[in-house]
Amino acid sequence: MNGLAEAAGSFALTRWVSRKTRPGFERWQAAALRRFLDRDLPRAPFYGKAPARLTDLPVIDKALLMARFEDFNVHGLTASLAWAALARDGRAGALTVGASTGTSGNRGLFVISEAERYRWLGAILAKATPDLLWRGMRVAVILPQNTGLYDSARKSRLIKLAFFDLTLGPESWRGALEMFDPTIIIAPPKILRHFAAENFGLRPKRVFSAAETLDPVDRPVIEAFFRLPLDQIYMATEGLFAVTCRQGGLHLAEDSVFFEFEPAGEGLVAPLVTAFRRQTQIMARYRMNDLLRLSDQPCKCGSPLRCVDEVVGRMDDVFRLGSADGPILLTPDVLRNAVLKADRRIDDFRLVQIGPDRVELGLPPTLADDAAAAARQAVQTLLDTRKAVVTVTLVRAPLPLETGRKLRRVECRLEQAR
Repeated sequence: MNGLAEAAGSFALTRWVSRKTRPGFERWQAAALRRFLDRDLPRAPFYGKAPARLTDLPVIDKALLMARFEDFNVHGLTASLAWAALARDGRAGALTVGASTGTSGNRGLFVISEAERYRWLGAILAKATPDLLWRGMRVAVILPQNTGLYDSARKSRLIKLAFFDLTLGPESWRGALEMFDPTIIIAPPKILRHFAAENFGLRPKRVFSAAETLDPVDRPVIEAFFRLPLDQIYMATEGLFAVTCRQGGLHLAEDSVFFEFEPAGEGLVAPLVTAFRRQTQIMARYRMNDLLRLSDQPCKCGSPLRCVDEVVGRMDDVFRLGSADGPILLTPDVLRNAVLKADRRIDDFRLVQIGPDRVELGLPPTLADDAAAAARQAVQTLLDTRKAVVTVTLVRAPLPLETGRKLRRVECRLEQAR
């Protein structure tokens, strides 16, 4: 099957599955997962044989995957060869190699086949833009690194795709972006917010936040500027995990990924993912580093795929504090809400744990002093309520646009958090 036929098949399958009932979908998913466990997973040396059930497999993480990279892909491609391929053109024979940006920790590699690239393209088009596809689209992708995934889109007559390198800074390609006049924009929320602040001349039909946590404080600014609802693509090195539908529901990509959820406290879960449509690099029971708040309501769009109310942040950025009663964990959403609810004038901040008993709150000098004081007090009160032994220091300094790393408004910089 050629690439575009593979994309068309994936597009059709993704649309077909989305029309099933939940029980019908679960039967289809169980059969697809079983086929993956029997046929694809044993081809990776790490596994070698099919398990009786998924839960018989060990839970893996990025450290193990990178340490034994050649044992998780069916071609035996080593990490050193993959890095070398990435330094050239991202090609290792017929395979495409990509990597995470590394802006939030150690970089992770992935390797996919040509067929998988087109399968990914078909799936994301089916989820994100089925109603726009036939009119022709101009898609602007603004990310720190061109992973090679998007190259397949350039071979379709229906899509014009332009990649803009975030690390070069928006002013270096502002003119080119405005001239491209994209109908769809995919970018981190901090960049979408920068477009609003600098009044970029853009008139897209859909806007997707991607590659960073979307904080509630950013959404109204972005939506007001574009006069559109802000949608999300939740994606990582490990795959495509969720896309917003036209009704605003952020649907998990359960048609290609089987999710298990580990409780993480505060009503949040951390996902284990098994990508049952991937055949080159096997990803089974892989522990993600993200915290999700699952929805308990089905979406109005009728899709059987479950929804996520919020991608809250990263496990790495849970604050780890001491108290007389023992260790305390505080998740990014609780900390973020304490700052934002302190004063309505606060629309940007940085809250960083820099030591076992030290937290810094960064606020811009343009914010009124009473608002800054209220925010510091709100964080201190939250921590005192949890009986944490910690000092909150207020730092007044500009919060510039950083294009070299992911924006993490709540960040834990303790070594043991890694």
